Amino acid sequence: MEFFHGQETLSVVEWMLRAAVSFFFLVAVAKALGQRAISQLRVLDFAVVLVIGNIIAHPLSNESLALNGSVTTTVVLVILYLTGIYLNLKWSWFRNLVNHSPITIVQNGEILYTGLKKARISIDVLLEELREEKVEDVKKVALAIWEADGKISFFLDPKYEPLTPASLKMKTEPFDLPRTIIKEGKLNSHELKQLAKDESWVVSHLEHVFHTEVKDVLLATIDQKDNLNVFLYK
Repeated sequence: MEFFHGQETLSVVEWMLRAAVSFFFLVAVAKALGQRAISQLRVLDFAVVLVIGNIIAHPLSNESLALNGSVTTTVVLVILYLTGIYLNLKWSWFRNLVNHSPITIVQNGEILYTGLKKARISIDVLLEELREEKVEDVKKVALAIWEADGKISFFLDPKYEPLTPASLKMKTEPFDLPRTIIKEGKLNSHELKQLAKDESWVVSHLEHVFHTEVKDVLLATIDQKDNLNVFLYK
């Protein structure tokens, strides 16, 4: 464990061991922080991720710095972060302190410049977000709110909303998510068991309907009506 401590020089193997230990340690830290800290960088999340990355990076580039100091500091930061998340859930005053309040930037088809300034968003960013939501005209937006995680929530005026079976009072069938029974030429025995099917049933359908074999199937899914969709390697 000499590579863990600060030294004048490190061998190639010791550098590799430092990198490996740091990698698995950061994976464990990311697991402890949770998906929220990775996918939605709010103020508290951004601060801890930025600091942890900086702390771990130094011992990986400077052999005179010990790795145990970085590990200890990171553990303390993770504890503080998790404490902050607990306080964020328990007390609204702390939540308001570390998180931005939602800011209205479009209302009834009109752009609110004061909202843009407060959220520090340019017109170009607003238009880009609109394009990503496939909204070509700001006038169609009833409400747009800048959220604390940096994303913009758009709500179209009801007259511009796409028609749905519910709006036309049409009867629809229950939602059905197709099950994957073959992936990359391999049968999923667990899914077949859940569907009360066996391998022979799949092989027979592939031969008679699609004139192919399991090993040639990239993906195959089946719905509740036993409709089989097959995608072959091409």
